[in-house]
Amino acid sequence: MIILMQPEATPFQVDNVLAFVQSKGWQTCLTCSSGQIIIGLQGNGQPIDPFYIEQMPGVADTMAITQRYKLASRAFRPTSTTFRVGGFTVGGMHLTIVAGPCSVESRTQLLEVAHAVKEAGATMLRGGAFKPRTSPYSFQGLGEKGLELLAEAREVTGLPVVTEVMSPRKVALVAIYADVLQIGARNMQNFDLLNAVGEAHKPVLLKRGPSATVEDLLMAAEYILAHGNDRIILCERGIRTFDNKFTRNSFDVNAIPVLKQLSHLPVIADPSHATGVQRYVQPVALAAIAAGADGLMVEVHPYPEQALSDGDQSLTPEEFARLIAAARRMAEAVERGIA
Repeated sequence: MIILMQPEATPFQVDNVLAFVQSKGWQTCLTCSSGQIIIGLQGNGQPIDPFYIEQMPGVADTMAITQRYKLASRAFRPTSTTFRVGGFTVGGMHLTIVAGPCSVESRTQLLEVAHAVKEAGATMLRGGAFKPRTSPYSFQGLGEKGLELLAEAREVTGLPVVTEVMSPRKVALVAIYADVLQIGARNMQNFDLLNAVGEAHKPVLLKRGPSATVEDLLMAAEYILAHGNDRIILCERGIRTFDNKFTRNSFDVNAIPVLKQLSHLPVIADPSHATGVQRYVQPVALAAIAAGADGLMVEVHPYPEQALSDGDQSLTPEEFARLIAAARRMAEAVERGIA
């Protein structure tokens, strides 16, 4: 249930409603839309008669939320969520462009990419310090040394840092260096990790799992939202289907307008992981913008053929610059922009 307060409701009236529902064992979450306070009820409290609530001073109406993802739904927050990361707004009229190498390999590699993607128009720098790899013998990342290099790149370029955290035990460490904590596709339903990043109260980039439904993704976001952290970016990065012979995954362009309609959270697309093939990254990126995505996440490497991970899907800095030029034109066509 959500309780809609009257626009002129006083703080005392709001507190009175909160005290009543909390006395019945419910947890509460507040949001404000167009000047109207909305109270969301969470948990398994005692049954509450909506008619009784509606008679309380300051209450305009009550509404049952049928979706399981209550805090992520537009019923709870009708207006789209926006928030600042560094000097940039996520979820606004300008697209968020996250770019950088799959893995932080060296200081030289990272700084070269960081300067190049900033010059081309990126608004955040991505880079993996801890890498989940299918094979235990593959490059696993530089660990804390990689985090230190990302912090240095942020210092010299001004780009906020997005990097993956793989374990609840590593959240505190990664949060020291990162501006945005990334939950990778393999960890989308690692509920201990979702709780940990929710409690950290730092922005989170949540990737859709390769076999996850749209509702699965929103329920994963709900874990983070339940801790009061609403600075979440949803990321569509392709799913496994029966035909992945020619691309790494199948990009679910449908998911972008669906997520935008069901949820208030910003949605970006990762065409690099969606395709796994360098030459397909740009067309899929443009399709995502046309479908309403709030941004892109793209892998860039100065020498993709030498990359220690995901070289086949990484763009060179020159290719990334061409992608951003095309993305600007597509963004203008749908009345958006790139900062």
